[in-house]
Amino acid sequence: MTKLEGTRPPLLSDKPIPPAERLIVALDVPDADQALALVERLGDAACFYKIGMELLASGRFFPLLEALHERGNRVFVDLKFFDVPATVAAAVRGLARYPATFCTIHGNDAMVRAAVQVKGELKLLAVTALTSLDQHDLDDLGFQCDARALVLSRARAALAAGCDGVVSSGLEVPDLRAEIDHRLIVVCPGIRPVANSGDDQKRTVDVRQAFSNGADYIVVGRPIRNAEDPRAAALAIQETIADLFA
Repeated sequence: MTKLEGTRPPLLSDKPIPPAERLIVALDVPDADQALALVERLGDAACFYKIGMELLASGRFFPLLEALHERGNRVFVDLKFFDVPATVAAAVRGLARYPATFCTIHGNDAMVRAAVQVKGELKLLAVTALTSLDQHDLDDLGFQCDARALVLSRARAALAAGCDGVVSSGLEVPDLRAEIDHRLIVVCPGIRPVANSGDDQKRTVDVRQAFSNGADYIVVGRPIRNAEDPRAAALAIQETIADLFA
């Protein structure tokens, strides 16, 4: 039963997060000018943004990060740091000088522990299994388990190593909430308005399902960016979130 039907979903996040901040808009665009143009167009419909590899490769990544912060937004840096522990630690230490809220890390226990030691106020999110991977892809990559087992294993290891949270498909969040400490922050990408959106995201859920499953935050890119009216698309998501957390 949904919130609209009068019952609060039992797995709904109880962390003290302002509802408007639970939507993270992915600025997956070619350059900083296009990123800022989208931010301007969205206005107060969003206040938390993700910037990642595409913008890093375009230049002006860190000036954009600071510009977003100066406008009163929170910033999620999604670079999935993965290297020898000393290099990962150096990268996280450098990023901690900037006003970012989250950053992603992708690695083993030693890498995560090295990053945790130098993260400062940054919140580290461990990547579990990309939402673009289905079981065939996981088999192809040599994983001897299904997505659920992989996500749970990586989440347990990340929390034990000191990570603040994980990035996970909304499909696995109920298992995370059932089997992993609730203090774990769970951020869900792969949010789509319909089950089969025809793009490279394979393990998807919609906004209401993600939060009903226990997500703390959702990341939405193409359904907002490619909408005829991106601001209206973002506001519609915010209305769903506000209804759930009312």
